[in-house]
Amino acid sequence: MAAEITTGRGVYRLLAVGPLEYTEADVLLTLAMERADGIERMLAKCRITRSLLQRLDPTEVIVEQLKGWIGGEFETIREASLKSIRSERRLHEIVFDQANRGPF
Repeated sequence: MAAEITTGRGVYRLLAVGPLEYTEADVLLTLAMERADGIERMLAKCRITRSLLQRLDPTEVIVEQLKGWIGGEFETIREASLKSIRSERRLHEIVFDQANRGPF
């Protein structure tokens, strides 16, 4: 199941890529942001401190929670994700913790 956001660049689908990964302190989600017409796709890794989650939410619930927040931060996330892949050859990581709660 994909969530959709509408941006100034068009409609993008938010999709979880693979299962959630669990560490002792965090839940990791690899998120694809794909333009509906297929012209652009980027990936980011979301690291969410477990204490921010009410329980170990299923992937679909986490993606739905991220949807509104990503919509408001889309251009910043897009630029950071593309730069990270091109110049650093790694996924951009967005950290949600007590200092940066995001949508949680």
